[in-house]
Amino acid sequence: MHMLNKKRNASVAAAAAALMLGISMLTGCAGGGSSSLPAQLKEDEIKTGSIVTMGTLHDPQVIVADDGTYYCYGSHMTAATSTDLMRWKSWADGVHKGNKIYDNLLQEPFDAFAYVGKNAERSYSVWAPSIIYNKTTGKYLMYFCTTSSYIKSCITMAEAEEIGGPYHYLKTVIYSGFTKPVMNKTNYYEIMGEDKEVRSRYITAAGYNNQLWPNAIDPAMFYDKDDRLWMVYGSWSGGIFLLEIDPETGDPIHPETDDEKELDKYFGKRLIGGGHHAIEGPYIHYDENTGYYYLFLSYGNLQTEGGYQIRVLRSETPDGLYTDASGKSLGINGDLDAFADYGTKLMGNYTLPSLDVTYMAPGGQSTFVGADGKLYIVYHQRYKNKGEQHNVRVHQMAMSENGWPCIFPFATAGESLSESGWQQADPSGTFYIVDQGLKVDSSVNKPVKCEFAKGKITGEKSGTYQVKEGTNFVTLTIDGVNFEGVMVEMPDEAGNNTFCISAVGENNHSIWAVHYMAAR
Repeated sequence: MHMLNKKRNASVAAAAAALMLGISMLTGCAGGGSSSLPAQLKEDEIKTGSIVTMGTLHDPQVIVADDGTYYCYGSHMTAATSTDLMRWKSWADGVHKGNKIYDNLLQEPFDAFAYVGKNAERSYSVWAPSIIYNKTTGKYLMYFCTTSSYIKSCITMAEAEEIGGPYHYLKTVIYSGFTKPVMNKTNYYEIMGEDKEVRSRYITAAGYNNQLWPNAIDPAMFYDKDDRLWMVYGSWSGGIFLLEIDPETGDPIHPETDDEKELDKYFGKRLIGGGHHAIEGPYIHYDENTGYYYLFLSYGNLQTEGGYQIRVLRSETPDGLYTDASGKSLGINGDLDAFADYGTKLMGNYTLPSLDVTYMAPGGQSTFVGADGKLYIVYHQRYKNKGEQHNVRVHQMAMSENGWPCIFPFATAGESLSESGWQQADPSGTFYIVDQGLKVDSSVNKPVKCEFAKGKITGEKSGTYQVKEGTNFVTLTIDGVNFEGVMVEMPDEAGNNTFCISAVGENNHSIWAVHYMAAR
């Protein structure tokens, strides 16, 4: 009898414990419990500051050496290295014979410039290098562009035995801006033949048709999931184009023309844009975890007040169709004049309470996986009221649960996503929300002050939030729009500890929410 009562009492206790656990879980989902975050900083306790990385490179692309050193290459024959992605040491700068990046580029017979010639300043333009380890040849393959006008450009090829060069110029693979008198200086006839009707696709009475066909600059290479090598390129003009690359020779694999599929034998597949709209700087990242290909782009003019910004679209295949978070794409027959409404905007002009600068015109971006296995985006950054001064910056990114890249609000400083994840009660207190919007202009996206409590957002914006407990994922609904994002604890650029949310909305906007708190 005594043993039976003990068993019954134990059973009742277990049932009560299970009931309490269920109630706890329900209240947790509704916003119950207390936050595990450190105490919130008062507004006057938030330190202000910013970082300058010392790297001054336009259109930066980063490749990681076997020893973990980061090599960054940029336009105008610039190069720098870093071991922490925060401080960069320059080791090459300027288009001159003494530059160590190339061993033969600026030597007779100057083949890389034979078609384009010199620029308006009577010097040579060398822009936007892209470097990848060629898995077939075992060498480092570089594509870069030479140019002399907004349409007369080349994509050229070089290779090196070592990641730091020197790179040996080999040949030019794509030309743009050609007209009949100079076509013999290109490889057009070799690829396309001499049929006059075919030639009329590219040349009108006014000259090269840059409304339909690209400016051959801004190349970027990537491998797809099947280890096929591709190059995406283009700036303004006829849009962004894609060509598969033969890894043995480095030459493009030219498709057959199919206008319905936006395929052109010479230039390849048009992915987005046309009509000489402000879309450039393409970079495609294949993500093994999500299975998507992400097309990162720069919209706007690159100057401080030019509205430069970072956008993204994605596709299940390397050659498209690329769509944004609202499910839209933008082909040559689309509403090109409304291009600003297409493409998910990840970053534009912004400031935050702890920054002592206003960041302007981020762009010329590319992505890479670091030696630590984390996903990063690198780009050049300008500043309000500092002319055209610019520096290279690196931010960490993470994919939302529905597979969109979310850029963390501050320059990377060694932060990591939580291994144990977060609870519904954790995001609590004052958050400063920046909505990146969709404008392509000089306006600055400024933070608004909101309160997060028990799943509700109040203040200058209103809505709700739901944490997927035990993960880094969060869903916010703000002013009726759903945003899927990630949460991360990280230091800001002034030394404050912060809890940040970065999220992408179904309306193509991205938001950052920053909570300032004491150090742990």
